[in-house]
Amino acid sequence: MAFSKLKLGLPNVSSSDPALGSTNPEDVDEVDGEGQNILMGIISQLRPGCDLSRITLPTFILERKSMLERITNQLQQPNFLLEAHNSRDDDVKRFLLVVKWYMSCWHICPKAVKKPLNPILGEYFTCYWELEDGSKAFYVSEQTSHHPPKSSYFYIIPEHGIRVDGIVAPKSRFLGNSTAALMEGVTKLTFLDILDKNGEPEIYTLTQPNMYGRGILFGKMKFELGDHMIIKCLTTKMEADIEFKTKGFIYGGYNHILGDIKKNGESIYELSGKWTEVMELKNLVTNKKTVFFDCTKDASPLPPLVRPLEEQGEFESRKLWKKVTDALLVRNHTAATEEKFKIEDAQRERAKLREQENVDFHPKLFRPLSVKESTAPGSDKLEFVIYKDHVLNRHRNDPQALLEDILTIAPIVPGQNFTPEFEIPAHEKIKP
Repeated sequence: MAFSKLKLGLPNVSSSDPALGSTNPEDVDEVDGEGQNILMGIISQLRPGCDLSRITLPTFILERKSMLERITNQLQQPNFLLEAHNSRDDDVKRFLLVVKWYMSCWHICPKAVKKPLNPILGEYFTCYWELEDGSKAFYVSEQTSHHPPKSSYFYIIPEHGIRVDGIVAPKSRFLGNSTAALMEGVTKLTFLDILDKNGEPEIYTLTQPNMYGRGILFGKMKFELGDHMIIKCLTTKMEADIEFKTKGFIYGGYNHILGDIKKNGESIYELSGKWTEVMELKNLVTNKKTVFFDCTKDASPLPPLVRPLEEQGEFESRKLWKKVTDALLVRNHTAATEEKFKIEDAQRERAKLREQENVDFHPKLFRPLSVKESTAPGSDKLEFVIYKDHVLNRHRNDPQALLEDILTIAPIVPGQNFTPEFEIPAHEKIKP
C-alpha cells in the first residue's frame, strides 16, 4: 500500500527549530513521537519476510541523496587503488590494497538510520574526481530496473588503467524488529594494464555485506552491516572472506569484522577489528599484527565533483530530487513528502503510457550483457554494462582515447552539453 493512502500526519520541523542547531540532518534520528506512530502504522500491515520494495517509507528516514550517488561513497579512497595499481610486481600486496580500498569507506554513512532515495527508472547520476596526482576519475550510473530495483554503475581512472563496473540490487525485507537490505549484485574491478599469461587484464570480483536497520519496534534504532563479503582474484588465486558480525541479542558488540585471506586455498592473513574504527591485519606465518586501516586517523575521503545544477538534465539525480532534498535539509517533511509523491506519480504515469503503447523501457547509458558477455570473468552477475564497452575495450591501452570516449557517454564535467544521441536507448547506440 502506498504511504500516501495511510492518511497519517507527518512531523513538520522547520529550520527555525531550536533543537536543530548546526546538526547534519542526515545524522538526526527523528523516529520519535509522531514519527514512531507513522512507522508503527506501516509496520502493522507487514509480516516478517515480506518485500519492502513496494512500500513507500516516510521521508524522515531518508538520506539526502539518491542510491546512485550513495554508491560513490565506496569510491572515495582512490589512493589505495592507485597504490595497488603501482604494486604490479607483488600479487599479495596488490590484493591487500584492493581489500583496504573496499573496506576503507563503509564508515561513510549517516549516524542515524537513514536510507538513500530509491532512484526512479531512467534516473542517472554522473560525477568526477580530481586526484592528488593530477589524474581524473569518472563515474556514470543509471537506474536500469525499478521492480526489482537495480542500479548500474561505471567508474574509471583512464590514466591508470583502473576500471570498475557494478550493479547494486538490494532486496528489502521486514524481519520483525528489523529491516534488511539483502545486497545482491557485484562489483567488478579491472586493472586494464596488469595482464595475465594470456594477455588478459587482471579482474577482481567484490560482493557487499547486507544492511540492517535495528530497533524498528522497540529499543534504539541502529544501522548495522552483517553477513559475509567475498573478494576474489582468479588470476592470482587470492580470496578474502570477511564477515561483518551483527550484535547478538544479549552478547557481542557493534561493527565487528573477522576476515580470512587466502592464497591458493591457504590462509595467510586474518583481518579483525571494527569497520567503523580500527581494523588489524595478522600475518598467520609470523603471527605479527599491524594496523590495516584506522578510520579515525587514516580516512581521507575524497567526495565527488558534480556539474552545476543548471547544466543538469531533468532525470539527473540532484536536479530530479532537489525539492525533496531541500525540504529534508530543513526537516520540512510535509513538503518533502509532497514533492517525492509528485516524482513517483509521474513515474507511474510514464509506466502506464509505455504499457498502453506496448513499449518496453530501455536505459540510455547501459545496455544488457549478451549471453556470451555474461560468461566472461566477473560479469556473470552484472546484467548491464556501459553502452560504449566495446569502444572502451579497444582503447584500453590508450588513456587519451579512453578519456575522449568517456566524455562522449554523457555530460560529466562542467561545460559539457547534451547531444541528440544522449536520448537514444543504449542498446541502439552501439550494436554488439
